[in-house]
Amino acid sequence: MPVDVGPRAGPHPVPVTLTINGMRHDLTIEPRVTLLDALREYANLPGTKKGCDQGTCGACTVLVNGRRIDSCLTLAIMHTGARITTIEGLADGDRLHPMQAAFLEHDGFQCGYCTPGQILSAVALLAEKRPLDDASIREFMSGNICRCGAYKNIVDAVAAAGKQNV
Repeated sequence: MPVDVGPRAGPHPVPVTLTINGMRHDLTIEPRVTLLDALREYANLPGTKKGCDQGTCGACTVLVNGRRIDSCLTLAIMHTGARITTIEGLADGDRLHPMQAAFLEHDGFQCGYCTPGQILSAVALLAEKRPLDDASIREFMSGNICRCGAYKNIVDAVAAAGKQNV
C-alpha cells in the first residue's frame, strides 16, 4: 500500500545569478543542479557537452575565473559571482579565438563532441604558461578524452596556438 508523504520533498528552486561569457544570467534552479546542467538546460548554451557525467572525460570543461573545471562535478549555485566562459564565449563575433582557429587549421577534431572541452582546456593550458613540447601538452590535456583519437592533431593545434602567444 503506497504511503502518502504529502508535498514533494527535496530542495526547492532558488534564484541564482551566473555571469556566463560576460553576460548576466538570472536563473531559478534547484540548489543541486550542476553547472553543466545549468549551462545546457537553463542558460540555453549547449556547446558544453555532457559526456561521462563523472568528471573523467573532460567534455564538460569550462573556465571559471580563468581556471578549467569539469562542470559536471560542481554545483551552479557555487559559482555566483564567478566569471564562467564556455565555448560560445571564446569567439569575438565571427572572428574565431586563436585556439579555435588552430583546431580548424590542424584538424584537431573528428566527430567534434569533445572539441569544446578540448579547446577550453587548451586555452587554460596556455594561460597557465605550461611547457609546449608534445609530452607536456599531452600530460596537461590528459583530462580531456577524444574517443576518435585525434590526439596528434590536438597536440599540433595547441602547440601552434601557443607559438602565436594566445
